[in-house]
Amino acid sequence: MAAMDSEKAEVAALAARWVVEEGLDFGAAKRRALKQIGAQGRQAMPDNEAMERAVEEYIAVFCADTQPAELRALRTLALIWMDRLAEFGPLIGGAVWRGTATRHSDIYLQLFCEDPKVAEIRLIDQGVRFSPSQVTGLHGERVDALSVHLWSEELQEHIGLHLLVNDRDAIRGALQPDGAGRRLRGDRQSLRALVHNSTHE
Repeated sequence: MAAMDSEKAEVAALAARWVVEEGLDFGAAKRRALKQIGAQGRQAMPDNEAMERAVEEYIAVFCADTQPAELRALRTLALIWMDRLAEFGPLIGGAVWRGTATRHSDIYLQLFCEDPKVAEIRLIDQGVRFSPSQVTGLHGERVDALSVHLWSEELQEHIGLHLLVNDRDAIRGALQPDGAGRRLRGDRQSLRALVHNSTHE
């Protein structure tokens, strides 16, 4: 059991580096780490809570001087787009909401509307170029995803913005905390408070 726990910790630590430095999602980072150390099977796969802790530890050790400003820049950019798309009741999730984002992290917003085409039309009306795809939604269903490349003046690089377009009814339960009492997503007001607090620290 101790050896298995040690292997999981090694996978989490290695994967955390790629999450922070390359912006990989947890799943891709864990699979790459498993392959690199030659581990087999799901027994060596750390859960997402372990990954979250490993990412926080990596940031504390290697990125403590730069990460807070990068996170603030990403949250500010996300808030601009949440305001811009306010009619769709946007919620933010992922590393930018959780506080573990760096300049390599993408922004993930959940949108809610009766017809997903309305969100596409709104982007077209605003002259925004996007790439459409499909991903797994909040409740396991397939939903449209609209991906946009944004330029961040503050970070001086491009940032990925992914708009996941859900049916309006999918918003039910979207702000419920997980088993550990953590909110997986936040609304505009919650994100605005985080940005305000970070600029006055």
